[in-house]
This record gives sequence, C-alpha cells and structure tokens, in this order.
Amino acid sequence: MVRRKDRELPKEAALDVIDKSVYSVLATVNSDGSPYCIPLSMARDGALLYFHCAKEGHKIDNLANESRVCITSVGDVRAVPGEFSLFYESAVVKGRAAEVTGREEKIHALDIISRRYTPGNMANFDDAIEKLLDRTAVWKIAIEEVSGKGRRPA
Repeated sequence: MVRRKDRELPKEAALDVIDKSVYSVLATVNSDGSPYCIPLSMARDGALLYFHCAKEGHKIDNLANESRVCITSVGDVRAVPGEFSLFYESAVVKGRAAEVTGREEKIHALDIISRRYTPGNMANFDDAIEKLLDRTAVWKIAIEEVSGKGRRPA
C-alpha cells in the first residue's frame, strides 16, 4: 500500500517498472528472523518473476525455510532540475517463491532471462543449456501483490 496516493502508480505501470529495471532486490528472512536481501537479474512472464542462481547458498536456505518474499525494483531516477528532489519510479512485489523443477519451464525461464539481459548472445543459448542446465537452479515468484510509486516529470 502506498502512503502518498498522489504518487501511486497503476498496476500496469508498476509492472512496467519491473520490466525495465536493471536489477531487482529480493528480500528474504533468515532462520533467526533477521532480514536478508540481495540484488538479482529477474525477468517477468505474466504474474511470475523468474531468476537463476546456484543450487545452494544463503538465499536458497532462506527460501527453503520461508517461501514468502518481497522484491523491490527501481526504474528511472534523476534529479529534478533546480530542486533538492528526484523524479523516480519503483515497484514492490509480494509473493511466494518456488524452485522450478520441470525441464521445459526451467528452459523457458532461462530463455526469457537471457533474452532480457543478453539478447545478442542467443545464438549460443542451446549450447549453454546443454552444458549448464543441470548445474543451474531456477526459481519463480508468484506475484500476489504489486504496488508502484513514482514522481515523474509533467
């Protein structure tokens, strides 16, 4: 929920912020209840966000313990000329994370991530899948809530 209603973005605009964000920050909870967050390269497919990572590590331990997550994405940010203020846009997603275990969905997720971040290297995609698919974890986050906030130039 956005406190400043005059800065609230419509749902589609918030999703657009996610789609153009260079990276998003995933927040999880450690087993002792303390927070942990990490920047990730994510790609959205409808109501799902996908990311890839190693098969083990701190975030994987946290996700195995608690599937609820929060993701923040930031879009365009720049100074307002002549003011001590910023034009900005951001989106916050709440959802649940689950590991992708099916081969076809995993390849699909890696395809959309690769097309988003490395479109010029797609000729090598099939070879990379052949070599790395079994060593790569893929996770999806089902978007349960999304909100956006921004101050954009008039």
